[in-house]
Amino acid sequence: MVGCVHRLPLCGYAHDRCVWMHSAGMFTLTEVASLNDIQPTYRILKPWWDVFMDYLGVVMLMLAIFAGTMQLTKDQVVCLPVLESLEDQNPVATERPPEKALGSGKGGGHVTLAAAPLASKEQTDSVVQHFPQSSSVKQPQPTGLRTNLDFQQYVFVNQMCYHVALPWYSKYFPYLALIHTIVLMVSSNFWFKYPKTSSKIEHFVSILGKCFESPWTTKALSETACEDSEENKQRLTGASTLPKHLSTSSEEGSPNQSTPMLAKSSIKFSAEKPVIEVPSMTILDKKDGEQAKALFEKVRKFRTHVEDSDMIYKFYVAQTIIKTVKFILILCYTMTFVTSIKFDHDCEPEIKHLTGYAKFKCTHNMAFMLKKLLVSYIVLIFVYGLVCIYTLFWLFRRPLKEYSFEKVREESSFSDIPDVKNDFAFLLHMVDQYDQLYSKRFGVFLSEVSENKLREISLNHEWTFEKLRQHVTRNAQDKLELHLFMLSGVPDAVFDLTDLEVLKLELIPEARITAKISQMINLHELHFYHCPAKVEQTAFSFLRDHLRCLHVKFTDVGEIPTWVYMLKNLRELYLVGNLNSENNKMIGLESLRDLRHLKILHLKSNLTKIPTNITDLSPHLIKLVVHNDGTKLFVLNSLKKMINLAELELHNCELERIPHAIFSLTNLQELDLKSNNIRTIEEVISFQHLKRLNCLKLWHNKIISIPLSISLVKNLEFLYLSHNKLETLPITLFNLLKLRYLDVSHNSIVVIPPEVGFLQNLQHFAITGNKVEVVPKQLFKCTKLRSLSLGHNCISSLPEKIGQSLQLTHLELKGNCLDRLPAQLGQCRLLRRNGLIVEDHLFDTLPLEVKESISQETSANFANGV
Repeated sequence: MVGCVHRLPLCGYAHDRCVWMHSAGMFTLTEVASLNDIQPTYRILKPWWDVFMDYLGVVMLMLAIFAGTMQLTKDQVVCLPVLESLEDQNPVATERPPEKALGSGKGGGHVTLAAAPLASKEQTDSVVQHFPQSSSVKQPQPTGLRTNLDFQQYVFVNQMCYHVALPWYSKYFPYLALIHTIVLMVSSNFWFKYPKTSSKIEHFVSILGKCFESPWTTKALSETACEDSEENKQRLTGASTLPKHLSTSSEEGSPNQSTPMLAKSSIKFSAEKPVIEVPSMTILDKKDGEQAKALFEKVRKFRTHVEDSDMIYKFYVAQTIIKTVKFILILCYTMTFVTSIKFDHDCEPEIKHLTGYAKFKCTHNMAFMLKKLLVSYIVLIFVYGLVCIYTLFWLFRRPLKEYSFEKVREESSFSDIPDVKNDFAFLLHMVDQYDQLYSKRFGVFLSEVSENKLREISLNHEWTFEKLRQHVTRNAQDKLELHLFMLSGVPDAVFDLTDLEVLKLELIPEARITAKISQMINLHELHFYHCPAKVEQTAFSFLRDHLRCLHVKFTDVGEIPTWVYMLKNLRELYLVGNLNSENNKMIGLESLRDLRHLKILHLKSNLTKIPTNITDLSPHLIKLVVHNDGTKLFVLNSLKKMINLAELELHNCELERIPHAIFSLTNLQELDLKSNNIRTIEEVISFQHLKRLNCLKLWHNKIISIPLSISLVKNLEFLYLSHNKLETLPITLFNLLKLRYLDVSHNSIVVIPPEVGFLQNLQHFAITGNKVEVVPKQLFKCTKLRSLSLGHNCISSLPEKIGQSLQLTHLELKGNCLDRLPAQLGQCRLLRRNGLIVEDHLFDTLPLEVKESISQETSANFANGV
């Protein structure tokens, strides 16, 4: 046999290298044990049974290597021939010459013990004994049975009998134990190595570690503890000692209770909790806050990704079943070979023609040691198997693909932590076997309440009172306005801006109006653009009494806050979004009847009919505006009931005629049908019944002609007919003696009738963008004319009568065929250079004194204005 060198380590396997070298190659115990190694961060996913099985695997690995090393270095078989008859048993003669008794040798100083040859080099070296040559010393005589076999024959016999007589399990037990142990080690950690599972595990462990160490986790749980202690103090002091207003507020703020009025309408408001001053809890470093926000997003995406499958769970169950089956197989076939390992064996190799003997008696020197090692291995395998069976019991005794945070919800204020499933749930169950504190801290990042608290702290830290004050501006109505866009919430400092009049909140998903809004006594107008705001009970009471104008922009009608319909003192309501009753069965306008003081209702939507519920507003609604964005409005019969309506706007409703329902609105004063498809207005004759109608806007349509019956609408003062397809103006139009504003610009009109001079009250006349060639001098009989727009026509000259327009302040002449301007423009004392819209070269044709008069007056007015 080929010898090998082995040094058995006496210390731990992880640091000292134990080398098993043989003729086929070389490997280290550390390399083999590395099959059982995992990343240190994965230890949180190793329950006690996995750790115990890992240690058992290391012990079995060392046992296998120890057995193999002993077998390679010490294993041997020693055989002696068995004599077949007594005649062969020839005793060695005492008088036998020394050289005959020796197998081979020189001199009488060496004696070979041929009766018991050894198979190793050490034994060969011990064969020869050296005695000093002295004639006075008597040589010892050999004893025993003569075999007539030399040393090489004994070595040959030993090797033959090692392979023939020795059971196979005695020879290969160390190798089998090593292979089995490696298979068990690989099976134990395969789910950490397989790409599709290891990527999820690595991501989970990374996120879990960050959540555990995040300062926000500690702050959130500490704040919860503070709230619990405060509640306990309040509970100990007793409810009777609470002030009356506090107990009432808590009852109103309870999510399960409401005032009688609120219970009737089934409207819920966000609960109001006592503010607990914990300065250390509300201070959060900006960097920590950003990291916590990123963790919330990572947890949300990871949950979505992992909850879709249960691959990790299946892999873990599969590898546990494989280990259990492996344990059963090893135990079954190993038990049968325990008795086959013994010390002595009978050997009958077919070598009689070589040695002269057919049977040999052999001894196996490693039998006792191998048997003890095998029994130890069986015990270890048995314990390993019991742990595998327990693991299977744990896997199947309860559903591990569902995980409930019920205990965490009870112990903390985060009652909204959702339960998880599939691989996400299984990983949390595994973590609980390591330390349940991990799951508790991880649950903080699954709670929307926790995320909102973080956003609120970060938001208030960023948006201070001074910063908000810098964003306050004055709008077109000269009101103090604050517009907040795409924030995570409403900063608390907003409610300290007590002089604010208009507040606009846009794209703020978690807008919350707190009781502090009651400080904003000047606030009368609110804008919510895609911002489903929640209000506390006290805040709602304030808004109900003080809010006058509300703008709500939404995508779905469900986004309209339900408390909007209970603002009894609201005067103006603007709703922009999808209110189509065909596509949205949850149309929420049925509660408008409670808005008893609403005067103006503005709907920008895609309605196909006027909702019948709007008629509930008929007793008090004065103005109704419907901007329909190109959706055809079919049914308008409900308008007939709105008899008190004074202003009606129907824009982009795809109307082809003037709706007949309008003629029933006897109190109507202004009608605007802009941007429709109206081609004819023959129904205008019915407007004579609307005695209060003084403003008619039919602009941006496709009207071809104005009917003669227009003269019957005698109270008309404002008429808008621009951006149509008119070619002529009927003479009867100029019988509307009360007309003050006439706009027929952007049509195809060629002639201005002389009868235009009848409009003695006309102040604004616009005929820009037509085909007019001549301006009648009768036009300037309208002595009250202040604005005259004649631009972009084909006018070649202006009558000198223009000087009679003493009140003219605006004159547009640009884009015509004029070659000069009349000098009589100097008589228009109120006309200024900035009010004269004309090319510069035409302005230069005016007399110098006229130009100076207009320019000087303009400069003087400018100076006075400054």
